[in-house]
Amino acid sequence: DHGKTTLTAAIATVCAKKFGGEAKDYAAIDSAPEEKARGITINTSHVEYDSPTRHYAHVDCPGHADYVKNMITGAAQMDGAILVCAATDGPMPQTREHILLSRQVGVPYIVVFLNKCDLVDDEELLELVEMEVRELLSTYDFPGDDTPVIRGSALLALNGDASQYGEDAVVALVEALDTYIPEPERAIDLPFLMPIEDVFSISGRGTVVTGRVETGIVKVGEEVEIVGIKDTVKTTVTGVEMFRKLLDEGRAGENCGVLLRGTKREDVQRGQVLAKPGAIKPHTKFDAEVYVLSKEEGGRHTPFLNGYRPQFYFRTTDVTGAIALKEGVEMVMPGDNVEMSVELI
Repeated sequence: DHGKTTLTAAIATVCAKKFGGEAKDYAAIDSAPEEKARGITINTSHVEYDSPTRHYAHVDCPGHADYVKNMITGAAQMDGAILVCAATDGPMPQTREHILLSRQVGVPYIVVFLNKCDLVDDEELLELVEMEVRELLSTYDFPGDDTPVIRGSALLALNGDASQYGEDAVVALVEALDTYIPEPERAIDLPFLMPIEDVFSISGRGTVVTGRVETGIVKVGEEVEIVGIKDTVKTTVTGVEMFRKLLDEGRAGENCGVLLRGTKREDVQRGQVLAKPGAIKPHTKFDAEVYVLSKEEGGRHTPFLNGYRPQFYFRTTDVTGAIALKEGVEMVMPGDNVEMSVELI
């Protein structure tokens, strides 16, 4: 136990004390409630805290599988992660697993908290553990040399100890989060993308596609591309409407209809996306890190083999894909965590 949950409680407690907000005690975090996301049971604790400049939403999971499920269901989009490593043990197999998982699911930034430093008398030993963690980060393409590594003791901090390994270490950790993890991009600032849910013909005006704008802004007069399923086609937006009102633009989060110039009803279909030209490229092959639902979670009762062809759901449609498992893997059991390559057919 490297002390993830103790650290989570310590951050919430110290931030509440120093920067305002409400502290959550260890027991409340440790009894991670089960939550259902798309029918999957995930154990997670959500904690929120404030730094001098930001408001953080922090997720603490008991097990590795819970992180995998969390990220796969999109229950949590991580802008960064705190890697907790006990100075008394050094990097353990789960440390490597957590770094690999962060790499696979696209966590962009990691800050390291070297925990239980009060139990290590030898400064050289701390140096050694820090060096090992940095090397491990570099192995998985994180910038090991530039990653902030904070030394401290979550337990001392949680108990209000004012020494360098106590509250000061947690304050230093939060400062590292503030400075090292950049502001996440908001959906509105990203290129325009709208999954098409429905297509209508309006006599005398042309073809309207409807959907919820996922990212960016679409304006009347702009060129857009229709991407996916068939060859990519360029067209021009001649109108945007919401609740039967004509508008100049549609923004991220809004449900709207987009009128397309010269596009025939049969040229567009549900499941395609409308996007800023060049912003998105369609693929028929991809590699995936997959959690296979157990029977209890509403998943399969039986294993599946190489070449299995399930349906893959993409935004507003589904497509059949053929699965290729890694060499040496013959079959996958419900509840397994597995890497695979998929070719859509």
